[in-house]
Amino acid sequence: MKNYTNAGLLFSIFFIVSCGNKTSEQQKSETIAVTDTVKTINHAHNYASNKYSAVDVSPMDMIYYPVEYYKMNVANQITTPLMIRIIYSRPHLNGRVLFKDVLKYDEPWRLGANEATEIQFFREVTIQNKKIKPGRYILYSIPNEKNWVIVLNSNIDTWGLRQDTSKDLFRFNATVTIVDHHTEYFTMIFDESKSGADLVMAWDNFEIRLPIDFSIN
Repeated sequence: MKNYTNAGLLFSIFFIVSCGNKTSEQQKSETIAVTDTVKTINHAHNYASNKYSAVDVSPMDMIYYPVEYYKMNVANQITTPLMIRIIYSRPHLNGRVLFKDVLKYDEPWRLGANEATEIQFFREVTIQNKKIKPGRYILYSIPNEKNWVIVLNSNIDTWGLRQDTSKDLFRFNATVTIVDHHTEYFTMIFDESKSGADLVMAWDNFEIRLPIDFSIN
């Protein structure tokens, strides 16, 4: 395996030595070009260094509620039963503008990348006065400026978002908040609340919350 970082360093040293007779402006311009080249080489190396399989630029993640459920399970310290699990892949902006280069308002989005995002409920829950039975569902969204429509769909085990509205089971409105920090990778977490947990979805400077009620009426 080639060491691209060292190669880039040697290339930079050679370049600096070789341009000793050039003007400061020429040196500055060419140094910037070399720096960009080295960054490109190192970036390619990071994504191509595994000869068995290319490293996915949108890594898969799982979130649970309770958040530390499996750690508590291993330690035999479970205080709250497993309620929900979400499996999704995490795209990142990489210099793009979210609602210019990636998403569009009023168009369905899979809430992730690669395989369709999946949510599994292990207990019955209530979302916006609708009872959701235990089971696996596809989770996708339809973003709008003031709220995102969050959809539970039964078309599981699919790649991407093969939207089939005839299999939509529930639709909910989740509030959008503009926050003062930037989130590079699309992120979902569970945030504990008095009645259960909020599903928090964040990307760029947008934060979307969907309250989930664990109480059974």
